[in-house]
Amino acid sequence: MKVRGERECQECGARWSYYETGSVECPDCGGLRSVGVDDRTAHTDALAALNLGTHRARFGDAEGTLPTEGVDELKSDLREYVRKRGFIRGGELLPLDDTYLAARELLEAIDCYDRLRNPADADREYLIDLLAGADDGDRPATENVPERLREARGMAAARAVDEYRSDLLAFLDELDTDSGTGSEDDTIRDDAKADTATVSVTGDDPRSRIAPARELLERLRDRAKRVEALNGDVPAADADALLDAADALGEYVRTGGDAAIERARARLPDQSA
Repeated sequence: MKVRGERECQECGARWSYYETGSVECPDCGGLRSVGVDDRTAHTDALAALNLGTHRARFGDAEGTLPTEGVDELKSDLREYVRKRGFIRGGELLPLDDTYLAARELLEAIDCYDRLRNPADADREYLIDLLAGADDGDRPATENVPERLREARGMAAARAVDEYRSDLLAFLDELDTDSGTGSEDDTIRDDAKADTATVSVTGDDPRSRIAPARELLERLRDRAKRVEALNGDVPAADADALLDAADALGEYVRTGGDAAIERARARLPDQSA
């Protein structure tokens, strides 16, 4: 979607950034009538914070299987968070951030853990470690993922990559056209409107990045689909490599850096050759 990030209240004249508040409600007077006063930019990332403190207090001392009470609430909060998150903010492409990934993995790990017939201490510790660090984007290291819970790592990676790839494709579409049209329903501009860029990157010749990125995005899609078809049951190192490939592609599109595209290629070899 494309939005005008700088808002002006029609009741009191205050201005604020929609990208920072995620709301068209005036932070000064509470008015709901506002207009956008800048150009439209691509934007998919809603303001969202992940706070799992109350859930940690409930589950931190749990032993064996998870307590029945509170699990649905925890999963609901995680789903709400990942649903709101996107990877384009005010026309800028974001990295595949650690808090989003931790929330994704914790959501998958809860279901995976719940299916275990006899959870081991390592399984429980992994789940509690995820819960403890998800707010800050801390996940257990690759080598610490228990064998019976590696499906959670794999499915989280596949689903995160699918969402990131969708936004990255939309970003490339905008970069390709290098202009935004937008309607004039909430602007203070004249009828004579000029096409303006809806996304921004650094470096020279941004359009030269489009074809290489699209090629690798096809490989990325194929790898993610394979992991999903296996219900995430792949080595944790493979799941993490998939995420790193997606993040490297994002870095390449943002900066045009040769090291980033080479990192993505190394993790996404052409298996048709």
